[in-house]
Amino acid sequence: MPESKPKANLIFTEAVSREIKRNKGLPPVHLWNPPLSGDLDMRIARDGSWFHEGSEIKRFPLVKLFSSILRRDEDGCFYLLTPVEKWRINVEGAPFTAQSVELSNYESDAGSQCSLTFVTNVGDQVTADNEHPIRVEIDPDTGEPTPYVLVRGRLEAQLERNVFYQLANIAEERSVNGQFVLGVESKGVFFRLT
Repeated sequence: MPESKPKANLIFTEAVSREIKRNKGLPPVHLWNPPLSGDLDMRIARDGSWFHEGSEIKRFPLVKLFSSILRRDEDGCFYLLTPVEKWRINVEGAPFTAQSVELSNYESDAGSQCSLTFVTNVGDQVTADNEHPIRVEIDPDTGEPTPYVLVRGRLEAQLERNVFYQLANIAEERSVNGQFVLGVESKGVFFRLT
């Protein structure tokens, strides 16, 4: 009887677990450049849910594990990587959702300032600043805004509606290039919401 080979995704998951334990934090996916291994039947839905072969991945530790090795390349595609494997996956919109935001005040050389810290559906915490900007995309057909915050690399989190409403509640009007716009400030950077 021939020996059965382990499934590729089981080997892949084990390799990911080893990398995370070895690096004690987020793996350095930006340094990894293996050749494309192919397309993996994995999808991240618009609401941040992860699916594999049509079934939702309900185990949060596994979703968190996969999210730690996710990268978006210059070609606009999303990949799960290890040092020796690169699997293309499908992402509907942004790979993460920002589920909450915390407004904090702090003192700096410029006086009292505030920061906006978002928590994503996979537990990442990101404070909006120059390196983690908030942007709003307006649908040209409906005029509906879709807000995002940059989490890491080219990976964004779409702000959930309640989070966007919280920002709208604290928004202030400012003149930008001779035009009055609504926006929020975090870490001394003003981000337009309109």
